[in-house]
Amino acid sequence: MNRIYAIGAVGLMAALIGGTAGYLFFAGDSRADPLAQCREGNVGSADIGGPFTLLDKTGTEITDKEVITRPTLVYFGYTFCADVCPFDMSRNAEALDLLEAEGRDVGLAFITVDPKRDTPEVAGEYAEAYKADAIGLSGTQEQIDAAAKAYRVYYKVQPATDDYYLVDHSAFTYLMLPGIGFADFYRREATPEQIAKGVGCMLDVTG
Repeated sequence: MNRIYAIGAVGLMAALIGGTAGYLFFAGDSRADPLAQCREGNVGSADIGGPFTLLDKTGTEITDKEVITRPTLVYFGYTFCADVCPFDMSRNAEALDLLEAEGRDVGLAFITVDPKRDTPEVAGEYAEAYKADAIGLSGTQEQIDAAAKAYRVYYKVQPATDDYYLVDHSAFTYLMLPGIGFADFYRREATPEQIAKGVGCMLDVTG
């Protein structure tokens, strides 16, 4: 039943993903941005990311400083998502495999937007299914709301009479760098190769 609902929502999600680009507000002079050369578009700097406190797979509180200890791809989604999230997470994991082959150490973090169903253990196991060292995070509704707000992530739980509800959400992958913060974001159409190339360029520039 969940898959039937989810497949029916693919068209809605496609429109949603495009529309939620409006939640990303970019500013700054790209000429003064040393990372601009690594981006396909001229996005400048962005007020995305920030402090958060969530729960790891053991239910232990963990902060953004403990999650982003190395360059990290951050993705918001939910485990009941039938098509969008599995595709994006697999794509992100493949990009990290390409970077590892180049000797680059990059992490992957999954943050659920569905804490009602995605307990810390569920979110943790879901992330690790894509990458063994990936970090899956859940938390209270308030904690999830705060993290989503910091990253300007849109999500909305759809009405349902059972547990097979859908969650509309933006589907960007964010590259976060320790000591720098937000560096870039990748849309759904980005390939593993494009992400690996962009991240690699960022790491070359930042040393």
